[in-house]
This record gives sequence, C-alpha cells and structure tokens, in this order.
Amino acid sequence: MAEAHKAVSGTWATRWTFILAATGSAVGLGNIWKFPYITGEYGGGAFVLVYLACIAVVGIPIMMSEVLIGRHARRNPINAMGDLAVESGSTRAWSLVGWMGVLAGFLILSFYSVIAGWALNYTADIGMGLFNGVNAKQTGEMFGDLTSNPGRLIFWHSLFMILTAIIIARGIHKGLENSVRIMMPALFVLLLVMVGYSITSTDKFGEGLKFLFAFDFSKLTGEAILVAMGHAFFTLSLGMGAIMTYGAYMPKQASIGGTVLTIAVLDTLVALVAGMAIFPIVFANGLEAGAGPGLLFVSLPQAFGSMAGGQIFGTIFFLLVSIAALSSAISLIEPAVAYIVQQHNVSRLTATICFSLIVWLLGLGTVFSFNIWSEVKLFDKNFFDLLDFLTANIMLPLGGLLISIFAGWILKRSVVLNELAMQNLVRFNTWRAAARVLSPLAVLVIFVTTLYKAFS
Repeated sequence: MAEAHKAVSGTWATRWTFILAATGSAVGLGNIWKFPYITGEYGGGAFVLVYLACIAVVGIPIMMSEVLIGRHARRNPINAMGDLAVESGSTRAWSLVGWMGVLAGFLILSFYSVIAGWALNYTADIGMGLFNGVNAKQTGEMFGDLTSNPGRLIFWHSLFMILTAIIIARGIHKGLENSVRIMMPALFVLLLVMVGYSITSTDKFGEGLKFLFAFDFSKLTGEAILVAMGHAFFTLSLGMGAIMTYGAYMPKQASIGGTVLTIAVLDTLVALVAGMAIFPIVFANGLEAGAGPGLLFVSLPQAFGSMAGGQIFGTIFFLLVSIAALSSAISLIEPAVAYIVQQHNVSRLTATICFSLIVWLLGLGTVFSFNIWSEVKLFDKNFFDLLDFLTANIMLPLGGLLISIFAGWILKRSVVLNELAMQNLVRFNTWRAAARVLSPLAVLVIFVTTLYKAFS
C-alpha cells in the first residue's frame, strides 16, 4: 500500500484552493434556478432551516467520507476504494463503487455539456442584442429553434467540451488550480453584480426576498422535507467520485471537517444569492417563478430583452451560468482521467483527449434527443431522459449510500480518526453515527422515494 498513499498527481497549493475547486464542483446549473425556486415554493426561510439540517445530516457526513477516503488513499476513486478495502480486511469488490462513480460522472458530463452549451449560446445571442424587444412567444420559438437544430447544438457542445478538456489537460496546478482561482471569484463577483442590478433596475427586490426568506411553516410538508433531503445530497456533487478525487489532492494539514463545512456554506450562499438576483427580475416582468429550466432559457431572456441595460446584464448572467457549468464539468471528467493516468501511466494529455472525445460522441445522443431522435424511446424515455434518470435516480444515490457505509463501517477506526483529526471525541462519534446510520438511511429514503415516483 505504500504506492497507494503516494499523491501521484500532486496536491492543491492551499486549503482554499481545494475549497474553491470543491465549491466549483458543487455549484452548477441547479444552484442558479432549482434551489431558489424550491426554497420559495416550500416555505422560504422555513425550508432553508430544514435544508441546512439535511445538509448537516446527509451532505456533510458523506462529503467528509469521500474526502477522507481520497486523501488517505491518494488515488483515484477506483483504486482508493479497492486498496483501502483490502487494507481494512475487506474485499477489493468495493472498487466497483469507484467504477460506478467514475462512470456516473462520465455519463452526466455527456449531457451536461449539451445543456451548458445552451448557456454559451445565450451568452453570445443576448450579447449581440438578438433578444432585445422580443415577446414571450418569440423567446419560446428561439429556444425551439436552438434545440431543433443539431448543427448549432453540436457546435456549442463541442466548444464547451474543448474548454473543459483544455483545463483538465493542463493538470492540477496549471489547469484545475488556475481555473478555479479565476472562475470562482469571477462567479461570486458576477452574482453580486446581478444582485445590484436587481436592486436598482426593479421595484420587486423586496418581493423577491419575501419569496425566498419569509417563514411559512404551513408549506413544510413531507414532500418538502424529501425535496430538501434530495437537494442536500445532489448539490454537493456526492456519489460520483469527484469529491473523492479532489480529496486525493488535499494537503494533509488541512482540516477535513472545517473545509467541508465551508464548502457547504458557500454552495448554499451561492444558491440563495442567485435567487436574490433572479426573482426580482422574474416578478418585475410578471413571469412564472416555477418555470424550471424554462425560466432560464425562455422567461429570463425575454425579461432581459425588455429591461434597461438588459443586454449587458443578460450577457453577464449567462456568462455566470456558463462559469458555474464549467466549474462543475471539470470535476466530472477528472476522476476518469486520474484513473487512466495513475493506473496505466498514460500521459494526462492523451487521457484527456481520449475521454473528451468519448464524452463528446456520447453527447451526440443528447443532442439528437431534442430533434431527430426525439421519438426514439426506451422505457418511455429518450436518450437524454434515460441517462438523466439512470445517473440521478440510481447511480448517484447508490454510490453515496455505499461510500457512507464504507467510511462508517469498513474503514479502520484508526484511519478515520487520523484523517479527520478530531480531538473532540463527541464530534467524532457524532460524525460516525451520521455516516453509519443517519446518512445511509436518508439516502435510502431518497433512493426508494425517487424510484417509487418514477415507476408508480
């Protein structure tokens, strides 16, 4: 195991670099539109309290588990799970959990890249003034024109994958570190700029704050708690090996508990601030707050097209969305690249090119799902819907469940104590109880509930 504990690809320069990278992995398209909406829909501030409790019970313990496994093994998720299982007296079959995580990230990136390409397209279109003065019907038609045109989708999908590959190919320090040091501060600044725009250009900022933060405990139904639990798991990029891989590059002296807590707080803050930026614009233009992805690609472009300064700030907004998507994308492909580089001594450039091409080719299935293959279905789902269902409803929850069980029950207590470095045994035992019982039970509830809804 001596070789297994060697950091083959180096370590992050500082603890804050890891925080920025992991926050970048966690912050994605869902933070921009989904979390603000479900917060307002399920009780505002009351929902936020429940969500934070779910983060504490579900998200943080599993994220700590992924980070400690990655840092102790200093390997990619496949080898990390297999090597540490053997070291702990268990079976190397645990490496299958690593394989599932790497594959899940791979599949997710193939369709995530296509959707992120839409954001790049809108950044360019709004910047050129194509949405100035358009009405709701026209924005809907423009979105339909985009998704029905395979050539346009392939162009933006290709551009996004090239940007992702360039960052990954440059390695830990020149690629990942340098990119997150630029992208994440830029994302925070752009978010604040958008909040300032919402305050000064609309008279609905107070209404937006009320939608997000007013305590309405009557909306805290069982469904609301399940939604909070599910989002607490998915928002932190758990179960796909990304956090485990980033943990393998984490400096030994950095506190895992404090670092993970910081990441969870930043991820939540980004989502809430995004809501503060979006919903005043939504309400000022009489738009539907619960429009989901349609809010992002149909309703908001219309709003920006009709507002003073909308062309500039619409461009800034979709640049923000693109940065959030790119920061997540690099974490989705890194586990697969790390495995090939470490296991087969292939150059990072070669591994990146090969995997990026495979992801790009697989992404064509998603491209065609919106046009020429829209009627081709398996289990009543097109290619895109099938991949989304397989990864979000089966692979990620199952991966998170098994990772939590592995850290709580399989890893030696001495290994976990050493990595977490918790001097206070009460805090350690609290984490251990969560990792062993509470987190697995919560993820199991998410897993069973989503499958029940899907097949009922």
